[in-house]
Amino acid sequence: MSLLPPDATEFIGFVAPHEVSESRAPRGPSIEPDYLRLLAQAHERGGFDRVLVAFYATAPDPLLIAAEIAHVTQRIGLMIAHRTGFTAPTVAARQFATLDRLTGGRVAIHAISGGDDRDLARDGDHLTKDERYARTREFLDILRLSWTSDVPFDFTGAHYRIAGGFSEVKPVKAIPVYFGGASTAALAVAGRHADTYALWGETHAQVRELIGRVRAAAAPHGRVPRFSLSLRPILAETEERAWARAEDILVETRRLRAVRGLGPAATPQNEGSRRLLAAAAEGPRLDKRLYTAIAAETGASGNSTALVGTPEQVADALLDYHDLGVRTFLIRGFDPLEDAIQYGRDLLPAFKHRLARRGTEAEAA
Repeated sequence: MSLLPPDATEFIGFVAPHEVSESRAPRGPSIEPDYLRLLAQAHERGGFDRVLVAFYATAPDPLLIAAEIAHVTQRIGLMIAHRTGFTAPTVAARQFATLDRLTGGRVAIHAISGGDDRDLARDGDHLTKDERYARTREFLDILRLSWTSDVPFDFTGAHYRIAGGFSEVKPVKAIPVYFGGASTAALAVAGRHADTYALWGETHAQVRELIGRVRAAAAPHGRVPRFSLSLRPILAETEERAWARAEDILVETRRLRAVRGLGPAATPQNEGSRRLLAAAAEGPRLDKRLYTAIAAETGASGNSTALVGTPEQVADALLDYHDLGVRTFLIRGFDPLEDAIQYGRDLLPAFKHRLARRGTEAEAA
């Protein structure tokens, strides 16, 4: 699974090693192998192209979780979150290339610099945000050299000095680089390195504006990135029931936060969360069916905005983002396993049917 053509549509799911979400308290140990297998296979059977394996400071290692996902599946790609700066880039390059070879080219990297100083401090990282993005740029420069250079290379930067770097193991094909971040420093890295730039679930106006800025940042490098949008679809057989379910999820999210003794969400440090909160400040229901109340409740600490409706209605809403230039949709549910099954059964077919019908109608015209 190498780099996708610019106009190909891609669906990415989310696989975690145990059951948890904003509205579901964690169950059991941090790694439940049977649950991991069920969730990964549900995505593969449902027709997803990849699954994201997340990274945060206290989580099980995503590379090893991804290797287990590959072991229990046959086809599905792996989008592995990797926080740059904690593993030497030459070592990380060999790790990703090794897994790519072992899985027949199923690996992608989601390079993250970290948007929360407190989480980074848990692993001993105390650089400023701009310093972290500068380090990420160097990290990705070295990663690409390791994957492509046929001879040893040297590299001298502010954060890394490599003398005679080389990797015997190369990827099957080019490993796609996914990258997010909306600050000025982040966009500079995105323009240079993002094969797919990842946005959270913002309003149409916000998505249009940010896509324009990323394209402008990429143009001097002669690059044309793809765009990904992360959302939490909330589906039901009728629109009324879908909105009722959304409100139930919000109520349960509030209850679980209260049980954990969490007060009002802290002001986020990263620009992406601030953008989601800016949308939430406009109201809980925006555009056709963008639901922002859960993002507002949690301080938009991650992918937390939803599209609410029937599968057909949500598919139409995804097509609106497709019209803005989005070609990758990263979707996950508040009821992770059940929602993954429903997405594969109902949402993905509805979207693909509508997209194909558009193509047929365009050809006929």
